[in-house]
Amino acid sequence: MIIGIDLGGMSAKGAVLKDGELLGKTRVKTSADRSAEETAFELSRLAMEVAENAGVGFDKVQAIGIGSPGVIDSKTGTVVNWTNFNWKDVPLAKYIRERTGKQVFVTNDANAAALGEAKYGAGKNYSDSVLITIGTGVGGGIILGGKLFEGFRSAGAEIGHMVIRQNGKLCSCGRRGCYEVYASARALIEITRENMQAELTSKMWEFAKTLDDVDGRTAFDALRAGDETAEKVIREFVANLGEGILNLSAILRPQAFILGGGISAEKETLLKPLRDYVYPRLYVSENYAPLDIRCAELGNDAGLYGAAQYAYDCL
Repeated sequence: MIIGIDLGGMSAKGAVLKDGELLGKTRVKTSADRSAEETAFELSRLAMEVAENAGVGFDKVQAIGIGSPGVIDSKTGTVVNWTNFNWKDVPLAKYIRERTGKQVFVTNDANAAALGEAKYGAGKNYSDSVLITIGTGVGGGIILGGKLFEGFRSAGAEIGHMVIRQNGKLCSCGRRGCYEVYASARALIEITRENMQAELTSKMWEFAKTLDDVDGRTAFDALRAGDETAEKVIREFVANLGEGILNLSAILRPQAFILGGGISAEKETLLKPLRDYVYPRLYVSENYAPLDIRCAELGNDAGLYGAAQYAYDCL
């Protein structure tokens, strides 16, 4: 049995993965105010609590897998850089191994989510898939031949920072025109606000009374109400999202793209126009190499599944 841990900025979740099921799910708080060693202690305690809550003797646990934000050297289990916690070269696997006596493996949290969806969720029927997580930024993970692709020193798969518009808007990474500047939930909110200001009669004002009330659902809600300005917003956002998928398709040509994040709850309202945009523009036709575009299925548990699976694959 394997324990998976999904580490986040405000909390960490843990569970035992046994026969494809998550058992004993447990959560602890995390904070940037704690040192890396203190956080590792909490994660070690979490692992032991998870086993107890699952009714599993800790001695039966084979390994612990962790999905962590930041740049991860998965070979050594080191968090090379995590800006939110100001971690640099933190030997997370070593810290937890010393406290638990278990083998510990660490990967990036988006990679873990991709692996979770590939093995247990929306990608389980495909050997090659790409997860695109749409949130404040755009993250992702790449599965090729059933295995997680991390790149040299685990530095790859940062799909949010491929440029889709040269000399475009400035990204937090310092480059201009990055995918996440145009296809993230934050980007959708910006497009929505711009169009609401330009069209004061838009029904989007019925779903967001002020610009501060705008969220990723606003344009979709107004679209379903028949608003033409909302349709324009979604069309622009879908084109931005689609361009990244087309780029990745030309390079990797997976069997499926899986969309995660809050916007994936829109399902066909998002997927249909996205497929209509992507399929006619594919370099190699969809008829020759079928390409599925679908929404993630595991929700907040994807990282738990993936972290545990990552450890299992590393054993």
